[in-house]
Amino acid sequence: MSPKPTPSDGKPISRGSSVAASAGLGVFAAAIGYLLTYLLVGSDVREIFGEDVAQWKGVAWYFYEAHMVDVEASGQVGSFSGTRVLDLIAESGADPLYAIPPLVLVAVGAFLAVRWSVTDLGEAVIAGAPVTIGYAAVISLGAIVAESTTEASAFGIETTSSIAPVLVPAIVLGGVMYPLVFATAGAAIGAVVNAQ
Repeated sequence: MSPKPTPSDGKPISRGSSVAASAGLGVFAAAIGYLLTYLLVGSDVREIFGEDVAQWKGVAWYFYEAHMVDVEASGQVGSFSGTRVLDLIAESGADPLYAIPPLVLVAVGAFLAVRWSVTDLGEAVIAGAPVTIGYAAVISLGAIVAESTTEASAFGIETTSSIAPVLVPAIVLGGVMYPLVFATAGAAIGAVVNAQ
C-alpha cells in the first residue's frame, strides 16, 4: 500500500488534502442527490403541499426518505397531540428515488479511486470513507432546516403542526452509514478497475 494517494498525473497528495477533497466531494454528492430528487419530484411536491410548504423543504423530505429516514408529521390542538410517519415515496410511486443516494455515492467513491490511482482495498477505504464528513454535515444541517412548522389560533385554541425528518436517524443512517458504505464501495470498485 502506498503511503499517499496519487492523482492520475502521478504527483503525491498529502493525507490532509485527500481527506479535504473527499469531504468536499461528500458535500457535492449530497447536493447532486438533492438536485436529482428535485428534478424527479419537484412538481409533485407543489401539487401535494401547495403553497403551505416551501417546495425545497418538501423535496428534502423525499430526499431523506430515499435514505430510509422517517419523516414525521406532528400536530397539537389544545392539549391533544399526535405524531405519524409520512410515506411520501410510496404514496407518490417514486420508488426510483431510493436508488439516487447509493448511485451518487458509489460514483463519487469510484471517481476518487480513479483520480488517485487507488489499486488496493486499504487505499480505497482511505479515499472513500472521508466522503462521510461532508455528506454528514449537509445531511445533518438539512434535517434541521427542512422542518416546516405552522401555528394558528381559533376561538382561544392554539394549534401547531410540524413536519420534519427524524434528526438522529437522519444523521446516523443518512449522514454516516450511507456514505460510509456506498462511497467506500465505489472506491473499492474503482480500485479493482485500476488494478487491472
